[in-house]
Amino acid sequence: MRSVTYSMSVSLDGYIVGPDGGFDWTAPNEEVFRFATDEVREVGVHLLGRRLYETMLYWETVDQNPSLDFPTLEFAAIWKPLPKVVFSTTLSAVQGNARLASGGLAGEIERLRAEPGDGNIAIGGATLAAEAAALDLIDEYRVRVYPVLVGGGIPFFPQHERRVDLELVETRTFRSRVVYLRYRVAR
Repeated sequence: MRSVTYSMSVSLDGYIVGPDGGFDWTAPNEEVFRFATDEVREVGVHLLGRRLYETMLYWETVDQNPSLDFPTLEFAAIWKPLPKVVFSTTLSAVQGNARLASGGLAGEIERLRAEPGDGNIAIGGATLAAEAAALDLIDEYRVRVYPVLVGGGIPFFPQHERRVDLELVETRTFRSRVVYLRYRVAR
């Protein structure tokens, strides 16, 4: 069965976006960018909320700029064909290899888990991930912790009133002082 993973960059105080809506502090250096690219190689389908989908639209056309470096073009070459499912109540159409979700999150994940295919089911976006966490649908949390305190904003971890025990699977510290933590939900 395919695993559901939630992976994002986060400030040390737990936010994926600061109080001003900015996330410029998450700009990865080459080492972290290559790591994130390798992580996306493991994904079979990516579930996105509207805001993250709109942010990632950049990658649909970035490969048309011939002056970009190889790592950027490599990520675009992996991201662009990756199947994506967008959860939105405001969008009527999506671009690229994406489709709007036709049902609820739990039903969509259940259907995707039942389909044959390789790769994880990745979830992107705090609101969507919070819904998946509340439904106990996330199998792994993957966090790239940046050495910054932003003081508020959109939290990585959903606020719900239940305990979730985790098993540490992997850690890595990058030269940029970013720390990667990978936890599996203990079931």
